[in-house]
Amino acid sequence: MATPLDGIDVVLADLDGVVYAGPHAIPHAVESLNRAAQRVRVGYVTNNASRTDESVAEHLRDLGLNVVTNDVVTSPQAAMALLRDLAPAGSTILVIGGEGLTSEVSKAGFVVTDSALDKPAAVIQGFSPDLGWAHLAEASFALNAREPGASEGIPWIATNMDWTIPVARGVAPGNGTLVSAVHLAVGRLPVVAGKPELPIFEEAKRRFATDNMLFIGDRLDTDIKGADAAGMKSALVLTGIDHAKQALAAPPGSRPTYLLDDLRQLHEPYPETVTHPDGSVSVGEAHVVKRGMELVVVREGTHPLDAVRAACTLIWDSGLAIYGFTVPERLHSYGM
Repeated sequence: MATPLDGIDVVLADLDGVVYAGPHAIPHAVESLNRAAQRVRVGYVTNNASRTDESVAEHLRDLGLNVVTNDVVTSPQAAMALLRDLAPAGSTILVIGGEGLTSEVSKAGFVVTDSALDKPAAVIQGFSPDLGWAHLAEASFALNAREPGASEGIPWIATNMDWTIPVARGVAPGNGTLVSAVHLAVGRLPVVAGKPELPIFEEAKRRFATDNMLFIGDRLDTDIKGADAAGMKSALVLTGIDHAKQALAAPPGSRPTYLLDDLRQLHEPYPETVTHPDGSVSVGEAHVVKRGMELVVVREGTHPLDAVRAACTLIWDSGLAIYGFTVPERLHSYGM
């Protein structure tokens, strides 16, 4: 049996919930990714716009990963491709966010301002833990302004729309909540650079000069959905936001190629999925059947996750919504 790494040129790993939670490494992540780097290129992709690529790389090195700055792809970097298309070269840009965003805007040749009074050519917004009402208000002032005769306001780019971020103490509000506050004030939505939108995946393809990639993430709505839209294989690792319950209910376009307990399983043979003529599904030694609308685990198998993998395939291939099924609690609660 092949491993998830077989035939792949580049592994792309999300950070929050995959490599670390807050300042600390997730168990088995560092050694597993360093081992992967011995046979394929490994890159790191983050929607978090609060830090520079170098500071992210330094954090990863402190955790023990073998990383250079160019291995890190950030949503502010992806946003620059959008900004170059939407704003004149060298123009003034209102930046709502931290150093990770302001540094990229400056490197791209734009003038950074934090005041709508400077009549910026565009607004770009990213997460920073220090953002407050005054910063969001400046974005609203700039976006609501109209030049005489203009039908709409200046362009607005968001680095990402993540509603939550995992941190050391738990789950906290993400950039999407802050963007939503501005959206309610201005009555329109931004163009988005980060996952699940394509710009950050296109930036990764340019950076690593291949589209034969495996994307590892912990969220179906950003990581897996974006990878699928970009034509990449994907692995959902159950160490962050989403777990078996969410995987079982994953809609089309957000279903991972692989389901992993942790990153050690990158190096393990991935069991074959077999759909039988009666519609039941086996993964490894696990076997799951549908009786009416009830899922029944006939055999657990030697690895507990295999029954979840089998149940996912059975539900996904049925064309029916998850709420129509009766699912054993041990599958719903797996990994939580």
